[in-house]
Amino acid sequence: MNRNIKLTDDIYYVGVNDRRTHLFENLWPLPEGIAYNAYLIRDDINVLIDTVEISKTGHLIEEIKSILVDKPLHYLVVNHTEPDHSGAIAALLQTWPDLCVIGNKVTFRFLDGFYGTIKNQKIVEHNDVLETGKHILRFYSTPMIHWPETMMSLEETNGILFSGDAFGSFKTLDGGIFDDEIDLCQFEDEMRRYYSNIVGKYGKNVQRAFELLKDVPLKMIASTHGPVFRNNLDWVLSRYDIWSREETLPGVVVIYGSMYGHTEEMADYTARCLKEAGVKDVLVFDASKTHASYILSAVWKYKGVVLASPAYNNDLFPSMKTVIEKFLERKMAPRDVAVIGTATWSGGGVKGLHQLTGVLGWDLIENPVEAKYSAGEEDMKACCSLARKLAKKINI
Repeated sequence: MNRNIKLTDDIYYVGVNDRRTHLFENLWPLPEGIAYNAYLIRDDINVLIDTVEISKTGHLIEEIKSILVDKPLHYLVVNHTEPDHSGAIAALLQTWPDLCVIGNKVTFRFLDGFYGTIKNQKIVEHNDVLETGKHILRFYSTPMIHWPETMMSLEETNGILFSGDAFGSFKTLDGGIFDDEIDLCQFEDEMRRYYSNIVGKYGKNVQRAFELLKDVPLKMIASTHGPVFRNNLDWVLSRYDIWSREETLPGVVVIYGSMYGHTEEMADYTARCLKEAGVKDVLVFDASKTHASYILSAVWKYKGVVLASPAYNNDLFPSMKTVIEKFLERKMAPRDVAVIGTATWSGGGVKGLHQLTGVLGWDLIENPVEAKYSAGEEDMKACCSLARKLAKKINI
């Protein structure tokens, strides 16, 4: 039980933490868990904003009952139909049979597919309102953040934006629900990893939402994952603005695959040369050991990239191919990139990287460096030359 955590006198946080799930969407690692946030407005008409993942249904219903006591739950607003936010719908309808579900036309197409036809439903369009007594909810259509049906709900009386997955984050809420109760620096990397992997492909739609909400006097942002922002709105809004426009910092991410250490040696030496050239932020990732979601998040942050691969069966090393595929899926904006690697009885690794950077539309600094068997002195000098040119290109 959350013991009635309040956003205002009669608006409550009724979300849950999940520390058991290892992979979000069975894809993204959750070493620090995740929170599923839902919110309850207690008024003449009682309204629940979103639900939780199905395994946490019992907690949600218990919390709602503890707040409403003997009063009914009248409405459920579904800002996003993904099952981590809609999973409790069937149980809620069993508990409150007269419950009316609010969503847009696409919302109900999805809900019908997941849970069967919901008989008691209210379809809303962009800018429609729901008056509950002391509160007014206004609905904003924000499609493709990051599903076709996504919308946001603004509680106008207190300026609270229930934003769905926008402004969300991986990581559980460990006692601190609000931004001023936590160290936001501990959330920033997980928020960017969430954004880059879940929402990032749809940056233009995020920018459209910013334009839609630019004149709305927001006082609080309540997402379906991560902290509720009430004192640091500029902190989260500025980051989502930067990430959705893919503005980058002058750092370099070195990503390599290596079977026996020869390509790794080239990657490490290139990283050292980047430091000597004045690059303050240099991150090095072994693509075979680090989940691609962390690498994608780092590349989302920085302007420069070094890609390093050995040849593997006349082709690119498999773990490097996996990483590049993530970049292609996200349709990432151009980065400044250097390509290095090794070959033995055949080539293919460096050639594959070279070709894929072209497909990505990334700016290749210079011709790639490919060492035969292992890097000799001239190969290392070439790597260092690439590093210096990359440092200069990213404005170091």
